[in-house]
Amino acid sequence: MSNNHIKVKLHVAPENVLLAKRNLGKGGAAQKFVDSEVLRCSDKYVPMDTSMLKKSGTTSTVIGSGMVHWDTPYAKPNYYKNRGRGKQGTAKGGLRGKLWFERMKPDHLPGILRGVKKISGAK
Repeated sequence: MSNNHIKVKLHVAPENVLLAKRNLGKGGAAQKFVDSEVLRCSDKYVPMDTSMLKKSGTTSTVIGSGMVHWDTPYAKPNYYKNRGRGKQGTAKGGLRGKLWFERMKPDHLPGILRGVKKISGAK
């Protein structure tokens, strides 16, 4: 009886190295792209009176961190309760109003994902 065993040794690079090769690590090109695109695409959905809420997304977000923030005292109430009654509000046929991030996603997520695929070299 012959012994037909084959031994194989597999070396896999650490996760952070694999992610970095594809620009997917924290602070990498893909994360910077996603953060920037979320801000850009959400812009026309954010309620606007004085534009401070809208601007706070840019001033409060660290691009590449993976967290997008709108940081004003009234950001949370507007996110959950805004009635969209302004000139460009949802109550008047516009896009500005509550849940702006959730409402932006169906319109823009496919394009954001295409950009990440391109940056990461995915097929």
